[in-house]
Amino acid sequence: MSGLSGHRPVALVTGGRRGIGRAACVALAGRGFDILIADIAEDGAAETAAEVRAAGGECAFRQLDIADQASHTTFVEDAWSLTGGIDCLVNNAGVGALKRGDLLDVTPESWDRAMGVNARGSFFLTQAVARRMVAGDASGPRSIVFVSSANAVLASPDRGEYCASKAAISMLVKVFALRLAEHGIAVHEVRPGVIRTDLTAPVAEAYTRRIADGLSPIRRWGEAEDIGRAIAMLAAGDLPFSTGDALHIDGGLHLGRL
Repeated sequence: MSGLSGHRPVALVTGGRRGIGRAACVALAGRGFDILIADIAEDGAAETAAEVRAAGGECAFRQLDIADQASHTTFVEDAWSLTGGIDCLVNNAGVGALKRGDLLDVTPESWDRAMGVNARGSFFLTQAVARRMVAGDASGPRSIVFVSSANAVLASPDRGEYCASKAAISMLVKVFALRLAEHGIAVHEVRPGVIRTDLTAPVAEAYTRRIADGLSPIRRWGEAEDIGRAIAMLAAGDLPFSTGDALHIDGGLHLGRL
């Protein structure tokens, strides 16, 4: 996989080899970014890189388990050495519940996995990247984008540990936004609704019925590209007077009704 030339801003996308991560990589490339993919495995990364190149960007891959905090320092040092600096971090990597089911049956293993990857891993990777971003300068917009979920605010008792981890991410956005604003680094939350990905594949039939019955005002599945476009818009600085807020990409799922 090709390296990065240093002529364009660079976005680091965790979990970037497929799904929402891939869509984010491609959309970011279309907005002028080169891409550094960080993922726990490499399968699918070559396909993502090809799509990034077709969109006008260059692409590199580095293996990373974001739950392994001990690896973060070395990873970030390598990322800076490879790219010369990260302009946008997209915290997309995440996991669901090990098994959907009764809240009273959630195991410590499933809880620790969801919190360890989604919340703890994202927090400490962001901390490591933000330290380097604060120490450097940039001529263009700099940002950190967290991909959360409608479950940050909408409770699903069949995956309580996942909901808790995404609610935690929503607060991470706020505290990092407050800390980094003085350095010109915007922090955003993109909050997807029901998106057609590997994560929703096991319950796709049920969601298709619920969407048809009006689960969301816009009665269709969300696609990974819907999320990718939102991430790229934020990273490109299209909302320069915004930080710390959530952008709902959910077809109106979050709207309360009477």
